[in-house]
Amino acid sequence: MGTRLQALTQRLPSSRRARRGSVLVLAGMALAGAATLVQRQSRKAERAYPPRGQFVTAGGVRLHYVAKGSGRPVVFLHGNGAMVEDLLISGVFDQSAHGYRAIAFDRPGFGHSERPRGRHWTASAQASILPAAFRFLGIERPIVVGHSWGTLVALALGLDYPQQVSGLVLISGYYYPTPRADVALFSPPAIPVLGDLLNHTVTPFIGEAMAPRLIEKMFAPQGVSPRFSDRFPLALTLRPSQIRAFAEDSAHMITAARTLSERYRSLFPPTAILAGDADEIVSYRQAQRLHGDVAGSRLEILKGGSHMVHHIAPERVVRAIDTVALESTAWQRQAI
Repeated sequence: MGTRLQALTQRLPSSRRARRGSVLVLAGMALAGAATLVQRQSRKAERAYPPRGQFVTAGGVRLHYVAKGSGRPVVFLHGNGAMVEDLLISGVFDQSAHGYRAIAFDRPGFGHSERPRGRHWTASAQASILPAAFRFLGIERPIVVGHSWGTLVALALGLDYPQQVSGLVLISGYYYPTPRADVALFSPPAIPVLGDLLNHTVTPFIGEAMAPRLIEKMFAPQGVSPRFSDRFPLALTLRPSQIRAFAEDSAHMITAARTLSERYRSLFPPTAILAGDADEIVSYRQAQRLHGDVAGSRLEILKGGSHMVHHIAPERVVRAIDTVALESTAWQRQAI
């Protein structure tokens, strides 16, 4: 009896090891299956939503852009997780193209633009490649319109390359560092190695589940635009490459606001600032504070407005562009 009990006891550890091994094998198979599915869905999304515009290579980065209209150039920069389609769907791009040469860029890593590894894609880094893109496309001193995270790139461009910009229109921006739970929530996919593993397996499925609530929050209290629901290529945002770009921008956001905010008082291109006072993503008080720091800036707060000002009031954005265009013309004459 004692010998039999001893033999059973000796077999227990090996039995546990076998179970652990089985669990690891099953987990590995599940991750491999998820990776295959993610890759298949990414290819399907890119076939379903091909580039809407053309490409230009600037600073070693292949950028996708859409251009329309003629006249004075206006450059549009979208927010985090978005792409040029957001600007096209909103109507602000087409409306501005009636009187201007409108150009909307997919920022690095979003839509169909590349985001090479080995660089810290801060707001300033993203802004640094735009002057070369402007030269290649014959864009001279544009008015730059930024939405949400895109406002940080617009501000970096205005501060670092003031001679490349004739004015700024900033919509629903995050300008000053504040504690943000979404930074901690959305940054892990940017972690080297671990992030790549997550992005090619489970993160796209988590993102797909979370997307409806996040989109509702962006449009609250107005409600999601039917045009946005029907036309925005959500499947493109769930590709591993765009998830990584989104996570990196999330991780850089507070630092970018802290670094740039130290220089706002030196900003001199004519600037218009728009925000909604019901914005659930970024408090409109950020816009009020920026207005106080940027001399001569114009502030417009939309009563009951959401984070997606360009969707709910594209005509107000175009009006702000018109105002900045007039002010910058007068400003340039004074400079001469």
